Amino acid sequence: MPKAIWKGSISFGLVNIPVKVYSGIGQAGVKFTSLCPYCKKPIRHKRWCDNCKKEIRFEDLLKGFKVGEEYVILKKEELERIKARLKTTKTIEIYEFVDLAQIDPIFYETFYYLVPEETGIKAYSLFAEALRLTNKAALGKVVMRNKEYLVALRTYKKGITMHVLHYLDEIRDVEEIEELKGLVTIGEQELNLALALIDKLSAEKFDPAKFKDEYKEAVKKLIESKLKGEEIKEEEEKEEEKKAVSLMEALKESLEKVKVKT
Repeated sequence: MPKAIWKGSISFGLVNIPVKVYSGIGQAGVKFTSLCPYCKKPIRHKRWCDNCKKEIRFEDLLKGFKVGEEYVILKKEELERIKARLKTTKTIEIYEFVDLAQIDPIFYETFYYLVPEETGIKAYSLFAEALRLTNKAALGKVVMRNKEYLVALRTYKKGITMHVLHYLDEIRDVEEIEELKGLVTIGEQELNLALALIDKLSAEKFDPAKFKDEYKEAVKKLIESKLKGEEIKEEEEKEEEKKAVSLMEALKESLEKVKVKT
């Protein structure tokens, strides 16, 4: 059973809904432990000061913000006072509602599940149903782990999810990417072939169950083989001979292959 990582309330207008926050992301991939190459035991990462030539305890660390060649020291009590003054420290403060389609996916970072405390079940149920019927997201802010996050609350299946959004100044301007300045106009014939290929490869809906992490599965299989003491045989990959083709030829060949499969 996962543990709640935050407790507080959703607040909009005079409505207050007590909630708990659970992480929405489970462990992904294969977790490795860094080992010593000589004794094969786990290594320990030290907090080492090159100037004092000694290890520093975690509880003795200071937070510093670099300005030029100097550091402005920020005390833990000073940061705690800032948090205490913010309403969003214990409240997901809702500021406005927007259509879900108005939030560009580029702003999404990660998400959490919001669940009601016992005293807030009715208000939570009402809020979820209102969001569902209007197909809107509630935009707000909340402080978690020493940062005030911009969040969007939306319905998902039975409940409500809280999506952390990037602030605008965190998004790199696409105009900074030099290579995108050299894009060209595409001919009508090539565009029609591309559209036909997309149409052939299109699915009616997104089914995440169709996609697996093949790298993770292969690593797990390798680990199982090593545990059994089995000999690891390297499989030779047969490289397909690639011939240089034009964009037009590549589109036509791709379309023909898709037609054969379907």
